[in-house]
Amino acid sequence: MNFIWAFIILIGILVATLTGKLNVTNEVILGDAQEAIVFAISLTGIMSVWLGLMNIAKKSGLIKSFGNLMKPLTKLLFPTVPPNHPALSAIIMNMVANMMGAGNSATALGLKAMEDLQSLNKNKRVASDAMCMFLVINMSSIQLIPLTVLKLRKDAGSIFPEEIIITSIIATAISTIVGILVCKVFEGRESY
Repeated sequence: MNFIWAFIILIGILVATLTGKLNVTNEVILGDAQEAIVFAISLTGIMSVWLGLMNIAKKSGLIKSFGNLMKPLTKLLFPTVPPNHPALSAIIMNMVANMMGAGNSATALGLKAMEDLQSLNKNKRVASDAMCMFLVINMSSIQLIPLTVLKLRKDAGSIFPEEIIITSIIATAISTIVGILVCKVFEGRESY
C-alpha cells in the first residue's frame, strides 16, 4: 500500500512540475495538511467521549445486560464462540459504538474483539468464520446516528446536517444484511 501511495504522490508532483503548477501543489499540500490536523484533533474528542462511555457501560454492567438481550443474535451470528467468552463483550461494545456512529471509537473495541476471536481460532494463519463475520458486521455496521458524517456536514456548512439519518439507517441496514447473508453462505468452507 505504501508503494501505491508513494507512486501516486510522485506522479502528481511530476505532472505538476511538467505543467508548471508546482506552486498550486504546494498550496494544496499545506492547506490540506492543516485541515487534516484540525479534523484529527476534533475527532479525538468524539473518540474520547465514546471510549469513556463504553468503559462506564462495561463497568456498570450495562454491556452485560445488553449482551444478554443480544444473546440470540450473537449465538446465530457467532455459533463457534462460547456464550461467556470475552470476545462477545468486545463484539457487542463494537456494534453499539458503530450503531451510534462512533466508528473511530469502535476501532479499539474491534481490535480487542479480533484479538479475542483469534484466541479461539484453531488455524492462526487463516481467519475463522467468526472473525470474517465480525469483520463484515464491523465494516458495514448499521448506523443509527452517523456522528462523524453529521459533524463533517455541519463543518461544511450544511443547513440540515441530520437529513441523512434515515437514508443512512436504510443503506447501512441493507449492507449489513447482505454482508451477513454472504458470510452465512460461505461459512464453514475452507479457502486457501
